[in-house]
Amino acid sequence: MVPESVSDPLGYYRNNTMNTCTLLDAAIKSGVRQVIFSSTAAVYGNGDAAPVREDAPTLPISPYGTSKLMSEIMLHDAGKAHGLRLSFCVYFNVAGADPKLRTGQSTAGATHLIKVACEAALGKRAKIDVYGTDYPTPDGTCIRDYIHVSDLARAHSAALGYLRRGGASTTFNCGYGRGASVFEVIDSVRRICGHDFPVEITGRRPGDAAALVANVDRILKTLDWRPQFQDLDTIVAHAFAWERRLPGKRDHAVA
Repeated sequence: MVPESVSDPLGYYRNNTMNTCTLLDAAIKSGVRQVIFSSTAAVYGNGDAAPVREDAPTLPISPYGTSKLMSEIMLHDAGKAHGLRLSFCVYFNVAGADPKLRTGQSTAGATHLIKVACEAALGKRAKIDVYGTDYPTPDGTCIRDYIHVSDLARAHSAALGYLRRGGASTTFNCGYGRGASVFEVIDSVRRICGHDFPVEITGRRPGDAAALVANVDRILKTLDWRPQFQDLDTIVAHAFAWERRLPGKRDHAVA
């Protein structure tokens, strides 16, 4: 999302900002008074204070983050004008798949690290690119807080329950409070698939922050929510199992 937004900023402003405005207008006219908004850790930019809190400065460094922040600003203003109560769910890096393999990420040409690594492990991609090894992190690669999609879905349900009980408008970081580097994710995929796959080191991509890890004190204290799938290998195992079910070229050694 972030790299694509750098090359197609207007597409992201159209989809994330303009379409949100249109949807919000229709919702208000229809009498909606409670809204859960899917935001992104990209609104925090480089996330200089780690782990990043919900009251951290919002300084996005990509059109993706800016388009989401603009939507948040619209929602705040509409909330004040029309009496809306809002839960802003700030996604960190969503990953994994339904443990029962009923659904998962199926986007062609996806850029999400765990999916790309699983595709490379299955021979669906020739290699995986690592974009930069000179970041100020322990191994030089970017660090992200990966949250299992099932835990994220449960966070939404908990946020809705909070609003229905009369909760005030609040922003919730949706993550685990700890991060994994690009190399750590690749090592996890290697453990799960049981073999190596090609990795190529290349230069940094525009818009990538060095590290984004959530402070999760608020969501744990406020919502009826506790994570169930926060182990990285579990997240990767579910993503890999889902990827094996999808059509495409596969490595015969792991088919």
